[in-house]
Amino acid sequence: MLEIKVKTFQELTTTELYNLLQLRSEVFVVEQDCVYQDIDGKDQKALHVIGYKNNKIVAYTRLFKPGDYFNLSSIGRVVVYKNERQYKYGYNIMEASIKAIEEHYNTTEIKISAQCYLKRFYNNLNFFEIGEEYLEDGIPHIGMLYKK
Repeated sequence: MLEIKVKTFQELTTTELYNLLQLRSEVFVVEQDCVYQDIDGKDQKALHVIGYKNNKIVAYTRLFKPGDYFNLSSIGRVVVYKNERQYKYGYNIMEASIKAIEEHYNTTEIKISAQCYLKRFYNNLNFFEIGEEYLEDGIPHIGMLYKK
């Protein structure tokens, strides 16, 4: 089971920041073979949802209030360490992220930019496709909205 913490950028320790950036880089840059600017200047505005297992970060998302990324609140950089995906921690971290948006931003309207191959995963969490597919950093994505 994951221990989940929600922190502002200022609340992150330097070790947590280093470890979550390392996880994001390992998956989004190396594993997905995608050269892009992960450190994009938006982490300072985000809420960071961190999933720990045995004191190691194994899952993560970042959240934005309405207007900071999209017009609606949003969840991004959804990531689970490769060796931990078999435990379905993606669902745990997303459910915690949806709850954190409700608690911190007082809304249930959430928009995400999802990698297309993960549509079914997000559908299972009540996100539904909007618009057409598009390329983001060379990877097919689609907009999705959360419906409670």
